[in-house]
Amino acid sequence: MILKTADRIRELRAKNNLTQTQLARALYVTRSSVNAWEMAVSIPSTEKIIELCQVLHTTADYLLGVDSGETILIEAYTYEEKELLYRLLQYFDQQHRLGKES
Repeated sequence: MILKTADRIRELRAKNNLTQTQLARALYVTRSSVNAWEMAVSIPSTEKIIELCQVLHTTADYLLGVDSGETILIEAYTYEEKELLYRLLQYFDQQHRLGKES
């Protein structure tokens, strides 16, 4: 499970366009701590897992490898921002359906 968690931290950090240094600053840890998590040398504390999930917009189940479905948390966004995200998802869903029909 630690390898999956390390992979997920690295994957989600990259998807959120964060460097190890930027993620470390957001979590008030050192860059070497983030690097150790991504290399599976150590694991984040429970407190840091919660913070990682908030910063990386995911769930602890996904981050820890319990759930394979990727989730994006949007509860911190305004109503208008959520509406925009839903419209973008609808657009992408439509594009995927059109691509499969070709």
